[in-house]
Amino acid sequence: MKILKILWVLFFIVSCSKKEGHLYTFYYWKTNLKLDKDEKKALDRATVPCLYTRFFDVDKVDGKFQPVAVITKDQSFQTDKEIVPTVFVTNQTLLNISSEEIKFLAGSIYHLVQKKTDEYHLKTGNEIQIDCDWTAGTRNDYFRFLKELKRVSGKEITCTLRLHQVKDKKQTGIPPVEKVYLMCYSTSSPLEKSDKNSILDVAVLKSYLSKIEEYPIKNIEVALPIYSWGIVTNHLEKHRLINALSEKDLNNPNFKKINENEAEILKDGFYFGNYLNKGFRIKIEEISTEQLEDVILFLQKKIPHFNIIYYQLDSKFVFDRKF
Repeated sequence: MKILKILWVLFFIVSCSKKEGHLYTFYYWKTNLKLDKDEKKALDRATVPCLYTRFFDVDKVDGKFQPVAVITKDQSFQTDKEIVPTVFVTNQTLLNISSEEIKFLAGSIYHLVQKKTDEYHLKTGNEIQIDCDWTAGTRNDYFRFLKELKRVSGKEITCTLRLHQVKDKKQTGIPPVEKVYLMCYSTSSPLEKSDKNSILDVAVLKSYLSKIEEYPIKNIEVALPIYSWGIVTNHLEKHRLINALSEKDLNNPNFKKINENEAEILKDGFYFGNYLNKGFRIKIEEISTEQLEDVILFLQKKIPHFNIIYYQLDSKFVFDRKF
């Protein structure tokens, strides 16, 4: 009997620590909609019947609202997935905005989403997602905007939720939506000198989300990073990014390895489409399967059920990765 009890305890411990299977799909964040064979294969295998597709950004330029980098579509962009239009709104767009401007902004965004949906014959449903890094200073106007967009569109409006907006929810407020998408990345700035992985530091994420189970909105989906980049540091300790680099890109006879994810350039020249000088350093930041599993196991204890949206669908990031 005692042995049987021990076996049950061990079974319970193993079951609770095991990563559950989660339905998943992707964000698509390129301006020109097109799919190569690796991207199409990864999307076809995705178990959520949606693709969260960025349609355009909205910014304020010279005091006027402007759509930025509006999508175009290539013939190769063919999918049976339902497209969820996603719009990024800069925080500065919401600064000192009037009630009339909120109405104008919501109407303009909805009409442009509809225009692109019709123009490119995209199969969309009842959801529009807004991505915004709102702050305590813009929260009230942002929330009014979300309500107005719901009113003019008649759609379900959802929004992204950043880590600081969870941790500081008393200051940043709770958005008036029924579903949020928790962005489990960008744990620090890549342009600051730091030994941490700016895309995802799991310890930092866990500290920010230590009380995520208390968040008032219970319908939470989880966005996880699969992207990578190289952070280039010049002689003045200034930083810039080169997207989609990985550790294997440091295997170059003109580079001197400092450690497994950092190298110093030994010879001036063009590297990865950029002219880089001798003495510049490149630090690679990418995300391992083990890091993602650690985050998923942590969140499983706090959020009853969630789907995963990987950022982002790109052959550079989905090739050879198992989901």
